[in-house]
Amino acid sequence: MEFNLYDYLISFLIGGIICTLGQILVIRTKITTSRILVLFLCIGIILEAVGVYPPFREFAKAGASVPIIGFGASLARGAIEGAQTSGLLGALSGGLKSASGGIAASVFFAFILALIFSSHSKKN
Repeated sequence: MEFNLYDYLISFLIGGIICTLGQILVIRTKITTSRILVLFLCIGIILEAVGVYPPFREFAKAGASVPIIGFGASLARGAIEGAQTSGLLGALSGGLKSASGGIAASVFFAFILALIFSSHSKKN
């Protein structure tokens, strides 16, 4: 695998744009961060379902697959493949199977961070 500065630049720019859009939603609207997270997840699912996400991922590389949009697309891709091979049960289990690595990493790192830091509510 060779080093290609263009790929790194595109990944950084696309990932930055996605995160900037999320930050703009946080700052400019009253939408909670959890709802923005779900919105981005659903955008990834929709993009995968209509077939737009694969060429976008090919162009943007990690800039498209690392943010939550990529997780949504991974869930949708697994559900679609599961439905094609195993019907309704495959649609329900396929998404979890395809995204299990991301889910396991999220739970693991959330646990580690919960041990390190103490949580508190935001003060208005």
